[in-house]
Amino acid sequence: MTEPRMRQRHKGQQFETSELAALLFAFGDTSSLSDNASGAPLQSTIQILDSILTDFIIETCHGAALSASYSRRQKIKVEDFKWVLRNDKRKLGRVLSMIQKEKELKKDRKLVDADNMAEEEAKRLADEGVESGRRKRRRVE
Repeated sequence: MTEPRMRQRHKGQQFETSELAALLFAFGDTSSLSDNASGAPLQSTIQILDSILTDFIIETCHGAALSASYSRRQKIKVEDFKWVLRNDKRKLGRVLSMIQKEKELKKDRKLVDADNMAEEEAKRLADEGVESGRRKRRRVE
């Protein structure tokens, strides 16, 4: 089995410094606040985190592509990523919770769209002069 084609990586940083700094802060990086007067993380920390994240994403995608090829598929599915993360319960749990949340949001959007469509239909019927939402029956001759 051959490795998936690898695209050439850009030289240098892949993620924005502000995003990486926010990620460091979210995980409790307070040491960089005391080291610098500006409160920004060290540039070396940003570069290392960027490298770690990039490598993780690439390795995970390669693993998912390998899983898809074992299943004799060209396209990668969500199940392939689940398979790659099956040994890391924390990451797999996070992925599953995000998938569940996405399903809930789709269901809620459909309900909102259905409500909007019902309101628009009621307005249209009112504009046509139909009383109480009932259509006038036409005689078929």
